[in-house]
Amino acid sequence: MSTVGKAVSLLELFTLAEPEIGLSDLARKAGLDKATARRLLMALAERRLIEQESQSRRYRLGAGLSRLARIRDAHFPFVRLAAPVVRDLSIETGETVHLSEFSAGALLTVHVELSAKANRVNVDVGQVLPLHGTASGIAFLAASRPEVVSAYLDGPLQPFSQHTMTQPDKLMEAVRLAASRGYSRSAQGYEEGVHSIGAAILGSDGNPIGTLAVASPVSRVDDAVAASQGEAAIKAARLISVRLTGEA
Repeated sequence: MSTVGKAVSLLELFTLAEPEIGLSDLARKAGLDKATARRLLMALAERRLIEQESQSRRYRLGAGLSRLARIRDAHFPFVRLAAPVVRDLSIETGETVHLSEFSAGALLTVHVELSAKANRVNVDVGQVLPLHGTASGIAFLAASRPEVVSAYLDGPLQPFSQHTMTQPDKLMEAVRLAASRGYSRSAQGYEEGVHSIGAAILGSDGNPIGTLAVASPVSRVDDAVAASQGEAAIKAARLISVRLTGEA
């Protein structure tokens, strides 16, 4: 792995659940020796991408990342334009709705609206979603070019639960079904007890740039509920696409 790759791997270790991490844990999780990890952290700190808390000496993400995020949002305001639509969809369905953006071959969760119900599905911002194990991923593949789907099917399909589709023919069947009805459906493919409905968000060239998904406890969803959520997700995804591209 290149030096840049090693530095980025350190940044990717920080999550909402673990916003501050010590040097030893960072080195261990990244598979680096402490001297290398310290050198990389110092370089990142010089660019304000990493900060060190003065008392605990633990590291956290720096303000420099916020500056870069604001620059990107000014040119590609995906979350800013989509967030109100995601919130409305969550209120309409009564369930958790999460927004994902496609980047570097994966779907990255960039915004979440949690259900107001006590029994709900929790999704974290920053979570990476596999394309074959989630409704978001299947919806993305369903809207993608054939060569993109073929390339993904040729790769390893890791199981995440006993319900994950790890056979290419089964996954292809789900992709075709999602393409025909405009939304995808996944029951416990990524996490036990979770049912999801996904819809793709298209860019100006007609290719998917991300997805949104309605996530519910599987006990609350039957075919009628899934169909209703699917229609609502399609409308929400189209609205986001229109807001981004200006094309109806």
